[in-house]
Amino acid sequence: MAMPAELNGYPGPLHVLELASQLNLSDEQEARTKQLYADMQEQAKAAGEEVIAAEHELDSLFSEKKANPENVSVAVARAALAQGKLRETHLRYHLVMMEVLSADQVALYGKLRGY
Repeated sequence: MAMPAELNGYPGPLHVLELASQLNLSDEQEARTKQLYADMQEQAKAAGEEVIAAEHELDSLFSEKKANPENVSVAVARAALAQGKLRETHLRYHLVMMEVLSADQVALYGKLRGY
């Protein structure tokens, strides 16, 4: 979901927590990252449910033999929008992590992750 962020030096909350000791996170940084991760999970779950519902709607058009060019187009667009919202949710939290970590921690994160 967040590969563009990861590969370009924007750490994600989960991996920051996994590397907390190596990154020498302060108690405040660790608490903030845990909260951000929890918030991200909550929002991603809701967005994921929208993806599932949109994909189900698309599948139903075909399984019920009701598919036509117009309703398939609408259903595909709805599913793509839902997928985009889910991806944006993940990417947004990579942006926020840049405010939590120092520049040195961000650089170390990249090295620890092998980037």
